[in-house]
Amino acid sequence: MRLVAALLATAMLVPFEAQARDPVMASQPTDVSVTVYRDPDRGVDDSMDRDWPQGFAMISETRTVTLPPGESTILFDGVSEGMVAVSAIVTGLPGGTIEKNRNADLLSPASLVNGLLGNRVRITRTNPASGEAKTEEAILRTRADGGIVLQTSAGYEAVRCSGLPEKLTFDRVPTGLSANPVFSIDTRDRTGGTYTVTLTYLSWGFDWEAHYVARLGEGGAKGKVFFDLMSWLTILNDNYQGFENAQLLAVAGTLNIESDFESLAEAPEGNPVRLSCYPIGSTATGIPERDLLPPAAPPPPPPPPMAMAMEDRIVVTGSRMANALESAAPVMVIASEEQLGDLKLYRIPERVDVRAQGLKQVAFLDKERVEGKFVYSASCNPYEWSEGDWSDRLQGTTLNLETVNEEEKGLGVALPSGGVTVFEPSSAGPLLIAERRIYDYAVTQDVEIEISESSMVRGLCQLEDETAADRLEAGKWAQMRAVLRNANSRMARVRLSLGTPSDWDIRARGNPDELHKGFRVAYIDVPPGQTREFRWKIRRLDREED
Repeated sequence: MRLVAALLATAMLVPFEAQARDPVMASQPTDVSVTVYRDPDRGVDDSMDRDWPQGFAMISETRTVTLPPGESTILFDGVSEGMVAVSAIVTGLPGGTIEKNRNADLLSPASLVNGLLGNRVRITRTNPASGEAKTEEAILRTRADGGIVLQTSAGYEAVRCSGLPEKLTFDRVPTGLSANPVFSIDTRDRTGGTYTVTLTYLSWGFDWEAHYVARLGEGGAKGKVFFDLMSWLTILNDNYQGFENAQLLAVAGTLNIESDFESLAEAPEGNPVRLSCYPIGSTATGIPERDLLPPAAPPPPPPPPMAMAMEDRIVVTGSRMANALESAAPVMVIASEEQLGDLKLYRIPERVDVRAQGLKQVAFLDKERVEGKFVYSASCNPYEWSEGDWSDRLQGTTLNLETVNEEEKGLGVALPSGGVTVFEPSSAGPLLIAERRIYDYAVTQDVEIEISESSMVRGLCQLEDETAADRLEAGKWAQMRAVLRNANSRMARVRLSLGTPSDWDIRARGNPDELHKGFRVAYIDVPPGQTREFRWKIRRLDREED
């Protein structure tokens, strides 16, 4: 009695606001935005890994919460399982944040048992002979770490070890335990009240990539070609939580990321109950395992064919109905481009559902009649020389579709790296002619899409004679010669790489000083069905001429 009185007296000395309170549950998000960043370690030539995305997203949720006076613990139910808890920021609370925590357990058989340790539950046993079910109260006496012991009117006994089918029934779920990931913070409010708060955090398990579709059109004067260019953003959410009616954004560019988000975003676990007992019954056969377990629930019926198709397909946000009463024509929804420091931000103008474990495709580019040109490229090795007829040794060139990323050419927008598919019109309809990947292209940069190796435009370049190599080694000028042949019915422009200006001094007709990817180049127009020769002189810059 003295001990009880002392404890009561001590409790009375503790300020009211410091005494334990039940956690306060924040509302479900009334507004949410999802900003997706690409995997910073993914190379330009690598596609997005849909089975193990290693990008991330910044998620911002607006919720309301009603706080009592004093200290409170606020629970945010349903955050992303890939949440990086150390990155979380909560704004809008008058008392700020005292402490924040990420719940490590999800609602599961094991966490349910562990959370109600010492509490009363009901155990139901069914007699397999008569089918009669009998229910009685019991008290949980052990955790779910290998076995569950109950205290019943008959004494202490282990669950699933009586030889009868059994099940446990719980009257409630432990406070703070949820089937969804939960983030909690401690705060203090002197008066209490209802507040609108914003929870912002980073989450692991996202990624996005761009893909372009180029449709070649008619040609123009001086070798011009016009094409339509459309692109899609494919955004992946690998978490088991979706975000409905969200403002969706994607960031293009390379970020300097030093943190290991994968290790910081340890998903909460939902653990099963694993029970084992000594054999019971006949020493010869024992009791069949099916008699020790409760009857299994029947499997759910298979979804109808249409539902299965809906589950497997990619959700595409590319069009919406302009006005169902006026027109049935779809209107394209195009992501708008914004500047974000040295990065590019693509904002989806309409709210979308970012589904759990799903892909979302959104159009962000739709340009018609982009002006480009076909260029055939070839490179020369200054030390190459061999005897024989040149016509027997001509090699194919590389055909490229090139343009300049500026408004005058029909573009003038940032182009993030991704795949590109090129179609060319024919009498049988559009035909696939190339599938490649492109780099990030800023505005005003030259855009180059490699189409294929051409067998119609061929060429060969080498030293003029076998003594030219000795002159190069001695630091003297040597003659180079290129032969180009065009079997097409149209003019072919060939870009010939002559060498790097840091290694070679080059003299050619007109002294070409144009550079392409660090090489001095010359452009040669070869008429249809004809052969052209091009000659120039080179000298090594690290050798002095006698």
